[in-house]
Amino acid sequence: MKKLTAIAALLCTLSLTVCDADAAKNKAKEQAPMTEDQKTLYALGRLMSNSLAPFELTPEEVAQVQKGLADGVANVKSDVNAEEMIPKVQELQRTRMAAAATKAAAAGVAFLDKASKEAGVTKTASGMLIKHTTEGTGASPAATDQVKVNYEGRLIDGKVFDSSFARNEPATFPLNGVIACWTEGVQTMKVGGKAQFTCPANLAYGEHGSPPTIPPQATLVFDVELLEIVK
Repeated sequence: MKKLTAIAALLCTLSLTVCDADAAKNKAKEQAPMTEDQKTLYALGRLMSNSLAPFELTPEEVAQVQKGLADGVANVKSDVNAEEMIPKVQELQRTRMAAAATKAAAAGVAFLDKASKEAGVTKTASGMLIKHTTEGTGASPAATDQVKVNYEGRLIDGKVFDSSFARNEPATFPLNGVIACWTEGVQTMKVGGKAQFTCPANLAYGEHGSPPTIPPQATLVFDVELLEIVK
């Protein structure tokens, strides 16, 4: 039962994806929801589609997914037995995610190589890049310290996946309890300072990523402001 429930959730997610192709975007604009209920349902679809980025579905594939959803809701008889296709759905997921991870890893290597040549950037022995944009005047934290920071995290395409600046809510955490890139990078800062970290995937979320916002093998960029070493 648990297996079927998980697969049902996957199929539901698949069926509610929104294509990133220009034609689909234009269609979405033309059919922009107007009522609050329509906005809520549209938002549901967009949020669920985030987890499908690794599938990189084509417009034609999205159309098939949408047809499956519509037929299922309407209880239309079909020659396709969805439950018998579960292994193939799982294999599609594995194949697409593996391809996306390989693509992301190659893009990350190229991005790091280019970024390492920028003025003021230091490449550490671990492979991360650090650029101090504002020098602080306070103390530097140790790995065992708890720190208070403001930050913004982006994918290499510029998409922001998290920002304490936007929330107007600094984050506090033990420095040895976060990704390795942060543990290393923040220790090079002084209170009051600002820096940019470019984190290779192996120092961030690696081969698993952090779904749905961070895909597998993603190189990440963080702007960090060290506000305080919390005692």
